[in-house]
Amino acid sequence: MAINYFYIMTKKELRIKYQQLRNLLSNNDVEGMSLEIANQLVKMPIWEKKYFHVFLPIVEKKEIDTEFILHVLAGKDKEIVVSKSDFDCIGMTHFLLTDATKFKKNHYGVSEPVDGLIVPVEKIDVVFVPLLAFDKFGNRVGYGKGFYDIFLRECRPDALKIGFSFFEAEEEIEDVFEKDIKLDYCITPKAVYKF
Repeated sequence: MAINYFYIMTKKELRIKYQQLRNLLSNNDVEGMSLEIANQLVKMPIWEKKYFHVFLPIVEKKEIDTEFILHVLAGKDKEIVVSKSDFDCIGMTHFLLTDATKFKKNHYGVSEPVDGLIVPVEKIDVVFVPLLAFDKFGNRVGYGKGFYDIFLRECRPDALKIGFSFFEAEEEIEDVFEKDIKLDYCITPKAVYKF
């Protein structure tokens, strides 16, 4: 009888592991896998929703290129919401993405809207969540700054939380807290996980 052993890692260990794995990806890998994730997304049962919150990637950290997803949303005539971070209060202000939206990079390399039409958080139906790793229970590991933890707590309980990952799920994350908000789905190039 075979016994499967797996090592349960902490968030800190997973951050190191997945940042290293991402660093090994070429720009072509990032582009190809981002496109595969967008293709998986098209098949999801979410298209009756109206307001979709999208993160803009930190290219230097080889995050998922959400440009393909922006094209899908625009093609389906959805309202696209992007955020600006406030590092003093670890909060986010959400803006409607329009043709007039101007962007500026913050000191972490994230493109953010300069200003525009503010969208109240309770209007948001779907949040696409950046992450470094996730497990088979819908727990996620981000960069540890806490912006998305706070944002997801402010969302309506029925707002869908969908993560994107280049890599498949870990079995389990060791140091999950009771207040951590779980994902509803996570999409990888190969699969859609539903929690």
